[in-house]
Amino acid sequence: MTTAIQLLDFLQDRREDLVGFLERLALAESPSASRVAQQPAFGLLAGVLDDLHFEARLLPGRTSGGQLYARPRERRRARPTQLLLGHIDTVWPEGTLATMPVQREGDRLRGPGVYDMKGGLTQIVFALRALRELNLETLVTPVVFVNSDEEIGSRESTRQIRRLARVASRAYVLEPSLGPDGQLKTARKGIGRFTLTVKGKAAHAGLNPEAGASAILELSHQIQRLFALNDPAAGVTVNVGMIDGGINPNVVAPESRAVIDVRVPTHEAAQRVTEAIHGLTPVTPGVSLKIEGALGRPPMERTPEGQQLWGVAQNLGQELGLHLEQASAGGGSDGNTTSQYTATLDGLGPVGDGAHAHHEFVVVDQLIERTALLALLLLEPPLTRPSV
Repeated sequence: MTTAIQLLDFLQDRREDLVGFLERLALAESPSASRVAQQPAFGLLAGVLDDLHFEARLLPGRTSGGQLYARPRERRRARPTQLLLGHIDTVWPEGTLATMPVQREGDRLRGPGVYDMKGGLTQIVFALRALRELNLETLVTPVVFVNSDEEIGSRESTRQIRRLARVASRAYVLEPSLGPDGQLKTARKGIGRFTLTVKGKAAHAGLNPEAGASAILELSHQIQRLFALNDPAAGVTVNVGMIDGGINPNVVAPESRAVIDVRVPTHEAAQRVTEAIHGLTPVTPGVSLKIEGALGRPPMERTPEGQQLWGVAQNLGQELGLHLEQASAGGGSDGNTTSQYTATLDGLGPVGDGAHAHHEFVVVDQLIERTALLALLLLEPPLTRPSV
């Protein structure tokens, strides 16, 4: 019997345990906005990792609910590490279970966070359990890091993720897969958030409008410049998603503001668009512009190391009877960060649908297959450096 089939049989025999754990994790609501609510879910994860002979530590957060870091209690110090990365927070507020209960429907499990990304956290737990109970030794030491602020930009946890990625030989990100075929994510767009504030001069709109300088008029010019930065063929999107300004209909607006979302596929495009936004100049006499913001998540570009790791995953998938494909995603994740430092595979999490939507679900049979794939990936020896 091959290792792949051995792992798959083990996990299929523990199907109810796996689904039951995911149900408990989903029932522990853990919205990004509530540090207190996140702690039971963290405790559930820490407890099961402790049972797997991992030393699990909860790192307190200042602005978030903190992070969980776990490593094997017994490990060979000279061995390289591989990073298993996930997040406990969801977009769903407390009380969502009342209208969006955790429930099974045939081969589907529905509920808030099951797809994004508590299914992926379940895969981490059961992949590690399978390796331990089957006495399969990894040549690259797995370490687990789970944050609580990914859905709101990982502002506090990114420093720790960078630190771990710099010393890891590879990173596996258990975000949901892409599309109904469960594509792995080997590229992601970088994401930026910018704010443009226009300062004008107030005046009475009827008595002496010429004494004023309209911030709203200026903003209308700048919005057209911003939308002109879009380049669909190159994968660059610039969206003015929020605007406000003015104080009364009969007053020339003294101030207005726009919030801009930027998505870019490459570092070159990121630099070009960032420079263009910060280089905006006024059109209307008497106004000034204040431009703030930057790229919060860098692009995850395909690298030789990342493509080598993708090739390994593709071959291992074939051992499980899976036909895997790679894809690029428009949204960001902590894989954007790890990919700057080490070979990264993202989208290793569940097959399903409904991230951030009320029909959120995972497909259980494929969840088991993806867990077996993760276990096989953890067994891989250190990658040889690809020739370029």
